[in-house]
Amino acid sequence: MSRLPALALITASTLGLAACTGIPEGTEPVSDFELERYLGQWYEIARLDHSFERGLDCVTASYSLREDGGVRVINRGVNLSEGEPDEAEGRAYFIGDESVGRLKVSFFGPFYGGYNVLALDDDYQWSLVAGPDRDYLWILARQPTLDDATLDELIQRAEALDFPVNQLIDVAQGKSCQAWR
Repeated sequence: MSRLPALALITASTLGLAACTGIPEGTEPVSDFELERYLGQWYEIARLDHSFERGLDCVTASYSLREDGGVRVINRGVNLSEGEPDEAEGRAYFIGDESVGRLKVSFFGPFYGGYNVLALDDDYQWSLVAGPDRDYLWILARQPTLDDATLDELIQRAEALDFPVNQLIDVAQGKSCQAWR
């Protein structure tokens, strides 16, 4: 079994048991959210480290519609030092109003964790996403790189929301990833 599904199982179980579909205190999800525009592939630019993605680079998240009205989530990454690709498939559903960027996501059974879009540019080219608390944070972009000014702005936003930005790790998305795409 590859690492992402196994660790997603552990993480999903832990998050689900703790009923972690919440949102970090003092934060707000984006409003006027348009799921159709958010669908597609996103590249992980930076994240807070956690066990289910530890050691992975070239990480992407792909979102598409499910027949049941939910969102199909495919997370892919690779451990470049081991040459080991990993993939996990999950599903996500809105929590409340579908014009608000607040969803719950599951990679295993009935266990869900929060997926909260805290910042999103008008063109849906970058996104700042948090889990149910300040232990989970991702900076995503439609391209494998994000200009320094935008990245700095997103890090400053996250810092203003009391995320531990000094613990963010950069996710490799360069030439070494081309063989895995």
